[in-house]
Amino acid sequence: MDRRSFIKKAGLAGAGAGAAALATPAIAQGNQTWRMVTTWPKNFPGLGVGAQRLADRITAASGGRLTIQVYAAGELVPPLQSLDAVIDGSAEMSHGAAYYWQNKSIALSFFTGVPYGMTSREMAAWVRYMGGQELWDEIYDQFGVQGFLSGDTGTQAGGWFRNELTGLSDVQGIRFRTPGLGGRVWEKLGATVTNMAAGEIFQALQSGTLDAAEFVGPYNDLALGFYQVCKNYYFPSFIEPGLATELVVDKAKYQELPTDLQAIIRDCSQAEYDQVASDFYANDPRALKTLVDEHGVIVRTFPDDILQAGADAAVEILTELRDSDDALTKKTTESFLDALSVLRTRSESTDGAYMQAREKFFKI
Repeated sequence: MDRRSFIKKAGLAGAGAGAAALATPAIAQGNQTWRMVTTWPKNFPGLGVGAQRLADRITAASGGRLTIQVYAAGELVPPLQSLDAVIDGSAEMSHGAAYYWQNKSIALSFFTGVPYGMTSREMAAWVRYMGGQELWDEIYDQFGVQGFLSGDTGTQAGGWFRNELTGLSDVQGIRFRTPGLGGRVWEKLGATVTNMAAGEIFQALQSGTLDAAEFVGPYNDLALGFYQVCKNYYFPSFIEPGLATELVVDKAKYQELPTDLQAIIRDCSQAEYDQVASDFYANDPRALKTLVDEHGVIVRTFPDDILQAGADAAVEILTELRDSDDALTKKTTESFLDALSVLRTRSESTDGAYMQAREKFFKI
């Protein structure tokens, strides 16, 4: 996909559409139209497409009784203000990533991606079966909203770097785009960290405002054109091992819906969590091949001293959160770590051992 045409399309924010969006949602003969604001550019691979597909699922499953109208990043509100739009009533839904809102509650970071934390399957197990959803509900109750897992990128790429990293000393002072608890890890490693929306990263790299950036992985990064500025592409991410996206809804309005429409929103979100994962698994390796074969990208792995320092920093941060004076942050951290200690026994002893055996012995 051509980056300029992609960003141009993504940046279109029709004034007429924005004005119409501010109107009261239409209710006619029992039918409603809800507005979903997103943090993603329009038609953005995997994530933006997933948001639209989720909206279409809900609309179709409800027979049009609940129609979801999607607004891409910047069409109604700036991308990193989408949650606020639901809180203040400007929209009924937002689609983004919970760690974008860690300034409201650091505990929200646990519902996106945690350094050296859960894979996507582990995350789903914690949220669905081990108390994660109940904690998430408790956090979001403070803001009058309800969150659902809505997408899954799998383990992400570690990022794009202008220069090769030969060791931990090379991290000192680099200006790096990365969000969430992972951003705190990179700060402890010596980087200067900032967060920005997808559509802003390329220009910051091109202008020299950033020295490095991570977003998701090849499927998204190819579309965003990072390869035009940086050629060193690091795998895997140790700060985002199983990133989840979220659908957030106005809780009062959600609870006013008939129970079947509530179930449709919940179940369509769960279906889309799995659908997005399949999308990324299918398209990440193909996009990476394009990046390497057609654009000269060099795939690298992080030096061991960076990986070790990242793990040490993650332990330090998670220990601080587990000892937090904020009861909800403490409870969420403890629940996450307790679940991880159980779930990793399967992932490492069964899934991990199988992957090692397949790589070593299965040649076809």
